[in-house]
Amino acid sequence: MTFALCAAAVGSMSAQKVNVDNAKKLAGKLDKIEEARSLIQEAIQNPETANEANTYYVAGKIEFDAYDKGQQAAMINPEAANPVEMAQQLLSGYDYFLKALPLDSVPNEKGEVKPKVSKDIVGKISGHVNDYFTAGANMYEAKKYYPESYNAFIIYADMPEQAFLGNKAPNIDEANRAQAYFNAALAAYTGNEVLKSADAFRAARTHGFEDPNAYIYEIACWQNIMQKDSTMADTAQERIFEVANAGNEKFGMTQPIFLNNLVNTYVIDNNFDKALATVNALMEANPDNANLYGLRGFVYDRAENDEASLADYRKAASIADCDFETLKNAAKKIYRVGTEKFAAIDPADQAAKMQIKQEYYDPAFEIAKRAKEMQPTDGDVQHVYDAIDYAITTYFPAN
Repeated sequence: MTFALCAAAVGSMSAQKVNVDNAKKLAGKLDKIEEARSLIQEAIQNPETANEANTYYVAGKIEFDAYDKGQQAAMINPEAANPVEMAQQLLSGYDYFLKALPLDSVPNEKGEVKPKVSKDIVGKISGHVNDYFTAGANMYEAKKYYPESYNAFIIYADMPEQAFLGNKAPNIDEANRAQAYFNAALAAYTGNEVLKSADAFRAARTHGFEDPNAYIYEIACWQNIMQKDSTMADTAQERIFEVANAGNEKFGMTQPIFLNNLVNTYVIDNNFDKALATVNALMEANPDNANLYGLRGFVYDRAENDEASLADYRKAASIADCDFETLKNAAKKIYRVGTEKFAAIDPADQAAKMQIKQEYYDPAFEIAKRAKEMQPTDGDVQHVYDAIDYAITTYFPAN
């Protein structure tokens, strides 16, 4: 019985090794690819061959050889090859090869490490470096955003730093790597993998991506993460500060969104002194910048200094090129303070009423009107405009 069991085990192992050998013989034959995949999957699922480097090497070879055949066919007739299928072959082959590499370096019974397939694996991967960028683009166009397009772009961008490639690691221009990381980030974001997207946007900017959108989108990712997962709030706030600070240093007042986010981070931490110091330092060099006055007005507002906040918002609105958001916030602030003051006076004091109308309601209405003219479809500014209009009509009826 023991002999029979041993014989059965040896027979099973031999059968799986035959499957691997047969699958290898079919590699590169496009009309036999499904048969080759089926044979190698049996070997992968079987414990006797599941931990052998050659099993995964053959699995990867099947995919890479199919890709190479597809490329050859496309050179003759571009319609003969399916770019999405070819992109998937590169991705699958890469995954198999990465499983084979560590198994190929397991010491033998004598403690010796004698890799058999690693050299060929390294050669195949490094020889297809640019194909992964193309694969990422093809997967994105096919709306296979995550993980397919994302993974392809990441593989391309990470390749120069892959230790297993050794001296075969490709020398990719940093601008191209940065673009690949940016593309991967877009793919992950579109595929609802926002955390992966944030990390990829970070990689893009740290590799020298010059477009401010890499910074802006990374901030947007962390804001999205913070809203959806309260356990990530502290991490998200730290990352927003990091990106905003980097963006502010790189782009300055040409992209005020970074300064706004940087100051907002200080405000959230109740570090009003730091927030004010940051804005004040810039105001010295930009004395008539409406965004800076509006930003300082926001800080004073959160610090509950209404008088200083009002003064800054009024000053911001008085500047001809004041932006929409600052105008809208100025209208809200002046209207809110005016409403509080109106509620505190004697209802019979007509002089006090008219003073509040002239100092608060009228200017708030004019500012809201300017904002509304800039963006007529904005629901928020329409609400402010209607509220002020209603208050003026109700509290100060025409005689």
